[in-house]
Amino acid sequence: MEPRDRLINIATLLAAALAWGAVLVIVTTQDPRTSGQAAFAGAISIGAAVGLTTVPLLWLAIFSRHARIAYRGDWTRAFRRGGWVAFVGALFVLLRLEKAFSLPIALFVLVIVGVAEATLSVDR
Repeated sequence: MEPRDRLINIATLLAAALAWGAVLVIVTTQDPRTSGQAAFAGAISIGAAVGLTTVPLLWLAIFSRHARIAYRGDWTRAFRRGGWVAFVGALFVLLRLEKAFSLPIALFVLVIVGVAEATLSVDR
């Protein structure tokens, strides 16, 4: 692991801590049931916080799978997958607030994201 990888991990975790701080502020000061802006801001901040938290974990999973060798593109793949996690998290929160969340919709979203990621992850 290079110092650059450690720095990116620490920076991403600090960004995740800031995002979780934003979630804390939004959740404790606003009611998402009465304000549409609060619901949207809360969903976006929760999605960003979860996505940023998973990026270092996803990179470490890739790093350990490659026998502790960091290849070019591993960070790109980790950030892309973290973006998918952020998108799905924000979408699920918004669907829950709109009372439109159900198991078939959740499974459909997860399958679509899985197919999209599998398509983007193909080695050429």
